[in-house]
Order: sequence, then structure tokens, then C-alpha cells
Amino acid sequence: MAEQQDKEQTGVRIVLEQEGPYAFKVSFEGTDIDPLFTDESPPLGEGRDPNPSALLLAGIANCLSASLLFALRKFKNAPGPIRAEIVGEKMRNAEGRWRIPRAQVSIQLSDTAEALEHLPRVIAQFEQFCVVTQSVREGIAVDVTIRDASGRVLEAESGNG
Repeated sequence: MAEQQDKEQTGVRIVLEQEGPYAFKVSFEGTDIDPLFTDESPPLGEGRDPNPSALLLAGIANCLSASLLFALRKFKNAPGPIRAEIVGEKMRNAEGRWRIPRAQVSIQLSDTAEALEHLPRVIAQFEQFCVVTQSVREGIAVDVTIRDASGRVLEAESGNG
């Protein structure tokens, strides 16, 4: 039972359903969160919603921002609102496939450094609290299974990120 509860608290289940040529409805199973929608940029999609690359970058910047706030509050600070910006440039790899090899994140505090307690310690450790950034940095193992309409497995692949 404890293992099941732990899995429920740590597991993330997301379901995507195709809504257009390259557009998807993204549902967050087991939550009351409204679905969001994604779409590839033209010429593939219509670009009506964020594409997966934008969501990846948003996830990194959001997680870093939340981790910084957590670390600041852990040391009894009451930081004002922060602003984060992330820039990732797409480049082609050796096989000619688009990748985002690097992202630059800039986080702007609304407080002065002097107004925050233990700031050097906060800055030294906050990134370690960020699940997304650290997972991306370490490489996420992605296992892929493709099934046909009858449920027959057509392809199953295990791999490291």
C-alpha cells in the first residue's frame, strides 16, 4: 500500500489525443487541471498553440523559478515576484535533425541581494531542487512502445536520454 501511495504522489500521467494535423489535446490524468493544447509551427502545423520545444523550455524555466523561490523561502525569506526568461536555439545535429543543445535562463529577482538572507547558500543549492532541469541535464531514459488499433505491439524500444 505504501508503495502504491508513493507511486501516486510521484508519478505523472499525461494523455495526448490528436486534434488536428499536428495539434494535440494534453490531459493531466488524475487531476482537475484543464487540458492544454499543443500545435507544431508552420509549415507542419498551424502554430495556434505552444509546440513541444516551447513547452520543454517553459518547463525548465518554470521549474528553476519555483526551485529558487523554494530555496529562498527555506531560509525564511519572503521574496517578491520574480521574472524568468529562457532562450533556446534550435540547431541541426550531425544527422541533420533539429535539437535544442543549449538554453540560457535569466531569472530577475524583485529584491536586492542585501534584502535576502543566506543568498549565497540559496544560489549554491536551488538548482538541485529542480526536477525538470536536473532530469534534462542527466538525460531522461525514454522507453517507446507503438501499438496498432488491435493493441498489438509493433515496436518497443528502450533507450537513454
